Amino acid sequence: MAHSAFPYPTLCFHPDSTTNPRFFLSPPPLKLVKFSRTPNVNAPAPAPPLSAVATELPVVDGATIAAIGGGSVAALAAVLSLTDPERRRRLQAEEVGGGDKDVVKEYFNNSGFQRWKKIYGETDDVNRVQRDIRLGHSKTVENVMGMLKDEGPLTGVTVCDAGCGTGSLSIPLAKEGAIVFASDISAAMVAEAQNKAKEEVAGGVVPKFEVKDLESLEGKYDTVVCLDVLIHYPQNKADGMIAHLASLAEKRLIISFAPKTFYYDLLKRVGELFPGPSKATRAYLHSEADVETALRRVGWKIRKRGLVSTQFYFATLVEAVPA
Repeated sequence: MAHSAFPYPTLCFHPDSTTNPRFFLSPPPLKLVKFSRTPNVNAPAPAPPLSAVATELPVVDGATIAAIGGGSVAALAAVLSLTDPERRRRLQAEEVGGGDKDVVKEYFNNSGFQRWKKIYGETDDVNRVQRDIRLGHSKTVENVMGMLKDEGPLTGVTVCDAGCGTGSLSIPLAKEGAIVFASDISAAMVAEAQNKAKEEVAGGVVPKFEVKDLESLEGKYDTVVCLDVLIHYPQNKADGMIAHLASLAEKRLIISFAPKTFYYDLLKRVGELFPGPSKATRAYLHSEADVETALRRVGWKIRKRGLVSTQFYFATLVEAVPA
């Protein structure tokens, strides 16, 4: 379930956004930051300029909000204070009769599956936002493959792909000879990944796919990878999940998450103004410092770190090893 990306990976637009959204932030160019081995927890993540906040916001709580221009963060924050995203989130949970996990499972087995199947696939039937998210996610997978192959050939290396989605990482790993155990909370995603793997992995070991949530994962693997999934976990639960994933890894743990900075947090809240025609999942951002602290508590340290960003996709990617 690699969604991150902002699983939904976009901070400021729902993946169903049109090519002419009503609210627009001027985009940065694609950034692939060189991964550093030097810890730099306090350095802020690069952020796109907030100079082109435009046009007109929708009706919020019965009042029409006028245009915001000139990159006024204070004015934007004031608008956001009038919204009530938590109320929408509570209603989402009530509809499916549970909390975050139930919302995620429901979403990615139904409308979310169709949406993300298109984003992760090769169809041309995607809008500008979805195409950009596809690019960002593919760059994350590309960087992960580079990290893994830096240590040598992957033949025979055991990898747990936790939150595998439609197999965008599992399948390339299997093609390189890795022995892959892949799981996702969504049965629809797992079925799609299995079908793709049967078609694309020829002459190698097809990944073993299973429907499981992260908490249910067990076993030991050379490497555990969890991409764009922590966005579904608030920090207190993310800490426990990071500890659990680390307990499954023998040599290294690679995770990506939506970075929590003032700027990105603001963009996420802007995105909550535009929930789209269908309900999406809750989105939680995480600071690199909090993730590093969670790793240190269980005896792990970050060895490599970097940021992957496109216009609508932002993900911090870290590789951790036993301290």
